[in-house]
Amino acid sequence: MHASSDRYITLSTMLEDLRRDGLLSEEEYQQGLNIRRESGEGHLHAVTLIARQNFHDARKPDKLLSEDALMAWLAQQNNMPSVIIDPLEIDVSAITDVMSYAFAERHKILAVAVNAEEVTVASAEPLVNSWVADVEHVTRRLVKRVLTSPASMERFRVEFYQLANSVNRARKDHNDASSVQNLESMLELGGARTPDANDEHIVNIVDWLLQYAFDQRASDIHLEPRRDVGHVRFRIDGVLHNVYEFPSQVGLAVIARLKSLGRMNIAEKRRPQDSRLKTKTPSGQEVELRISTLPTAFGEKMVMRIFDPQVLVRSFHELGFGSEDQRRWNRMTANNHGIIFVTGPTGSGKTTTLYTTLKQLATSEVNVSTIEDPIEMVEPAFNQMQVQPGIDLTFASGVRALLRQDPDIIMVGEVRDLETAEIAVQAALTGHLVLSTLHTNDAPSAFTRLLELGLPGYLIRSSVLGVMAQRLVRTLCPHCKKKTKVDEKLWKQLTAPWLVKTPQHVHTAVGCLECRGTGYMGRMGIYEVMPMSEVLEGLITEQTDHVKLRQAAMKEGMHSLRLSGAHKVAAGMTTIEEVLRVSPLSLARH
Repeated sequence: MHASSDRYITLSTMLEDLRRDGLLSEEEYQQGLNIRRESGEGHLHAVTLIARQNFHDARKPDKLLSEDALMAWLAQQNNMPSVIIDPLEIDVSAITDVMSYAFAERHKILAVAVNAEEVTVASAEPLVNSWVADVEHVTRRLVKRVLTSPASMERFRVEFYQLANSVNRARKDHNDASSVQNLESMLELGGARTPDANDEHIVNIVDWLLQYAFDQRASDIHLEPRRDVGHVRFRIDGVLHNVYEFPSQVGLAVIARLKSLGRMNIAEKRRPQDSRLKTKTPSGQEVELRISTLPTAFGEKMVMRIFDPQVLVRSFHELGFGSEDQRRWNRMTANNHGIIFVTGPTGSGKTTTLYTTLKQLATSEVNVSTIEDPIEMVEPAFNQMQVQPGIDLTFASGVRALLRQDPDIIMVGEVRDLETAEIAVQAALTGHLVLSTLHTNDAPSAFTRLLELGLPGYLIRSSVLGVMAQRLVRTLCPHCKKKTKVDEKLWKQLTAPWLVKTPQHVHTAVGCLECRGTGYMGRMGIYEVMPMSEVLEGLITEQTDHVKLRQAAMKEGMHSLRLSGAHKVAAGMTTIEEVLRVSPLSLARH
């Protein structure tokens, strides 16, 4: 097609069409006619100008005419598919090879997918086709056209090409260098100041990586070297996503740069190392990263845990506590002596629960001391100590030292062995409130675990105030979740052995721009709170039967993890599949 056949969208025709299709009320249509005169932003796309007015969709007054909503309508008008660009789904190096940045910028387009037969190209102009023939000629592939919002296309066009440019230049520079070792020794000499301009590309890549992780709400960044490439993966809401593949030497250089920022020993690649790094999010909020390296067959693997400073200021309600669970938990933590355990696998939110609880208990009248491995988040209201096995500072010796510090409340990071269990219980019996964690599947298993460690039954009966098991489930995105019928079989599987009334409907995950296409946004806890009672005390002996203990606890009013999850499913916060995914299978049988 020739340029003469191109027709660009104008503000006036778009407003007219929106009114004709019943999306704009007469009043908002009249307001729309004055947009450009008032704003002086004539260079902006008509869709962007209209979206900025926050007009409501006249057919669905609770919905705004956002850029995505307008593009979906425009795509329908022109019988074309519309897409929301999800950077997690895009192969950046492949799509930036399709066309130059100058060409993409000139025609206001962006390739979003490519395979052997066709290239998918996003545009915000459905009636502009002059660039199609050029792309088909150069790539020798058919063009599949899709529509996307002008703002996201502008943003990702810049981001993708900047990243690809940095990676390509870094690869070229490092291929010119005699070896990866040369590059790393150069980084070591320069530290974070990188004296050679070659390293500015690595600096750009590291900056992009961190900002992108914050933008995607990632909790962990994994950098994994392989034979020819370095994988980058983000953990978002508990699930890992592939993000990017660096050429192997660039991946190693990125790890060397991060080690340098974290003041690690860059020359040491054979031993695991740990460090911390403080940086800022795009919004200017300070964030702490915990960095850990591990030697692997193809170089060092690095994982960075991102600590959200907002975690400590969350309320129990935000963590996902129901009113009954919270009442039972508060009753347990209101005691001035005894020991309370929080159980669950790694990454189930135990530390967050303990920090939130301690934050609430840490008034000016009490001394709160913790011993952790490592210190997860630095909190001014507590006295925090880190385990250091190298100098024989273990959990057990740390608690002994803490007991001489006039504590009221002690948090022991984890009970792993009999010595720690004994000293923690002794602290509980001598008038201190002790909080700790155990790695067990459910709440009743905590008692059998303590007995397996070798702790006598009488000590458990006299010191343990209660146990709480927890898991984290992903919560549905409020912007796109959809009502659906309840699968009776799955609902019964979730709520057995209780007979719980089936809700009229549940919600399912859909996926939108807000939740990056996953259908979920954020996580919340499901809890199994088991306070100690006289009945349960009588069952805790050296021959304790886990199943009997569980059944007795349920008779006392304990709700299982799955039942706690079922309440959240019925309330439209999560899905049955999500609760079944995280709750232990063994519990379904009891």
